[in-house]
Amino acid sequence: MLIGFNAPTAGPLAAPEHLTRLAIEGEAMGFDYATFSDHVVIPTSIQANYPYSATGEFPAGTRAERHEQLIEVAFIAAKTTRLRLVTSVMVVPHRPAVLAAKMLSTIDVLSGGRLTVGIGAGWMKEEFEAIGAPDFAARGKVTDEYIKAFIELWTKDKPRFTGQYVSFDNIDFSHKPVQKPHPPIWVGGESGPALRRTARIGDAWYPIGTNPANPLDSLARFKANITRLHKLTAEAGRDPKAVGLAFRCTALGEKVSPKAGDGERRLFSGKPAEIAADMRALRDLGVGSLDFGFAGTTVDAMLSEMAQFQKSVVKLL
Repeated sequence: MLIGFNAPTAGPLAAPEHLTRLAIEGEAMGFDYATFSDHVVIPTSIQANYPYSATGEFPAGTRAERHEQLIEVAFIAAKTTRLRLVTSVMVVPHRPAVLAAKMLSTIDVLSGGRLTVGIGAGWMKEEFEAIGAPDFAARGKVTDEYIKAFIELWTKDKPRFTGQYVSFDNIDFSHKPVQKPHPPIWVGGESGPALRRTARIGDAWYPIGTNPANPLDSLARFKANITRLHKLTAEAGRDPKAVGLAFRCTALGEKVSPKAGDGERRLFSGKPAEIAADMRALRDLGVGSLDFGFAGTTVDAMLSEMAQFQKSVVKLL
């Protein structure tokens, strides 16, 4: 199982010197990958519901100076040698399809094949409108079409594509990505459309456990959704074994409630031995990658949490 940590894209810890230290020292500790979130702008008035809070309110702490996701990923690629780089997630309609495919391919080449493309359709209508993205109501269709265009560009010597939202022909697209046939595509989200998108085009499903509308906070709930994913994958004409599993945990330890919404034990709650047991249980279910959001208002505090996690939890695996 690969273990990752969240690299800040906003706020004081995203300052170049802090971000660099977190990435370099996280790599040295033995973490396998870092994750990077995606917002281009944060509107000052947001009516859209944030999917990962009980109130639907976008966390106040995220309203801070923020880097562009793919440029930050490229920056960290240059500072590290082994760490994989995961977009967590890239909002696919935010960037024109051919440009985004080129940026991602360039990152994969310059990093020596260390990119994983986590994708989502997006949730913030106001941001779509502010940056001139395609129609928010069509974001699912746009996402599916853009991903098909990415794969065409990444894998074909003479790429051509005609769709409703993107079309191209008579172009040379190179370099191709280092990873073959292309960088892994992890589909984020917990809803029915996200599961269906994973079943059709994903290399892995990459949910977060804290979506109130589709909670995955207990082992039983996660198992039930894996069963659902396998059924959808088979119905899409693909081998369910071809679709991997990844998982993102945003809070862990004794500071979180020990009970999930279904009355079962909450995943990643409790003491280090209990967290390690959860990790082993997910590994047995086929989860190949698992990342955590470590707390800390300073670099030293965050690195301390990361080091303690390695010493108290990872050593028990």
